[in-house]
Amino acid sequence: MNSGRICGPLKTAGTQVGYRGKAFFNFRVRASFQTQSNTTVQSTNIKHLLCTQKPESKMQRFKALLPQQTRSSLRTFCSHRRAFSAQPNYSEHHDDDSQEQILVEGRAKSRAAILNRPSSLNSLNASMVARLKRLYDSWEENSDIGFVLMKGSGRAFCSGADVVRLYQSLNEGNTDEAEQFFKTLYSFVYLQGTYLKPHVAILDGITMGCGSGISLPGMFRVVTDKTIFSHPETQIGFHPDAGASYILSRLPGYLGEYLALTGDKLNGVEMIACRLATHYSLNARLALLEERLGKLITDEPSVVEASLAQYGDLVYPDRSSVLHRIDTIDRCFSQETVEEIIEALGKEATESCDEWCLNTLRRIREASPLSLKVTLQSIREGRFETLDKCLIREYRMSLRGISKLVSSDFFEGVRARMVDKDFAPKWDPPSLKDISEDMIEYYFSPLSEVQSELVLPTALREPYM
Repeated sequence: MNSGRICGPLKTAGTQVGYRGKAFFNFRVRASFQTQSNTTVQSTNIKHLLCTQKPESKMQRFKALLPQQTRSSLRTFCSHRRAFSAQPNYSEHHDDDSQEQILVEGRAKSRAAILNRPSSLNSLNASMVARLKRLYDSWEENSDIGFVLMKGSGRAFCSGADVVRLYQSLNEGNTDEAEQFFKTLYSFVYLQGTYLKPHVAILDGITMGCGSGISLPGMFRVVTDKTIFSHPETQIGFHPDAGASYILSRLPGYLGEYLALTGDKLNGVEMIACRLATHYSLNARLALLEERLGKLITDEPSVVEASLAQYGDLVYPDRSSVLHRIDTIDRCFSQETVEEIIEALGKEATESCDEWCLNTLRRIREASPLSLKVTLQSIREGRFETLDKCLIREYRMSLRGISKLVSSDFFEGVRARMVDKDFAPKWDPPSLKDISEDMIEYYFSPLSEVQSELVLPTALREPYM
């Protein structure tokens, strides 16, 4: 059975070039997880679907699905204008009681971890990540626990890291605390990506930044009509991290580059279509779904999947979905450099008078120029790396990004968008032409002897290959 796992490099033909030249989407999806014998339901031709919506669409030539993988195979991943506006309400709340911020529900044969900082959209701080790591380690070793579930309280699953607290801590000189946060976070992402028990993440609501890293590597990812997914890190002078260079680089075509550079959002239906999620359920059905899961006494993935499938819905991306623009995305975001991507978008905008191209250009120009360059290289390198290699590289990049040795863009981005909220960051360097190759290379080079590299237990926790 296909477990939905996404860890490890893809071995299917064409993957080592990131599906370049071809983009496949599951545009007609029952939000149940299909087995090999049910691929006929999932393999509806996109031409058949989209011809009922827009006969002249270029998407007609696309096929619906990537081939299903077996359980022992790798975990694979496979709109229009949406502004960067889902910002947490960062109040002066500094409660370090991780037991209150990560709640635990005990069930018949399972455990549920609940992110519980609703006023901050469940953004992650150091104590929360450390508690998650301890809980998941202990649950994996407990033979009485068959599977694990994670969800968020309030209107968000997880809005990412608590970057305001990180910003304040760094300004106070607490660099060791920041390093430990990234080290624990990335170690947990790797644990999630190699977890030995079935895992269900319910991504109901806002799912941003490292919120995807703590959930998408798991076996089952449930999205809803309330789900909003994005990686807006370039807008705050950072880079998509916590395994994002692995996850985004394995999306069809150059969709990953598009999402990473622009910070644009996907809804739950779009996440199903491009294989980021395995199941779709209406928000109104979640209580029934969770009740059903809570009664299960099993550690068998197929039984968990069958329960999730009972509450699935037939879903289609709407006509305004960015997935219908995959041809344009591939033409523009397949370019080698950020400058060439911008030039290609400008040409598309001139020739087609397409407002979507203009909005995409605007989002890119609002981002940190250095972050754009670093992020593009990160996604391109991630396409050829395993999850652990991506995390080790992203750890280097994150420590370099908060060091101020090359740029203070992270501090300026957080200040402008989340502290002062003037939305007028003064990036340094201010433009793409001012960025040297040495500046970019600094983010990817090994750490100095003073800072230790991220060490992951790859010998003990080998990714599913």
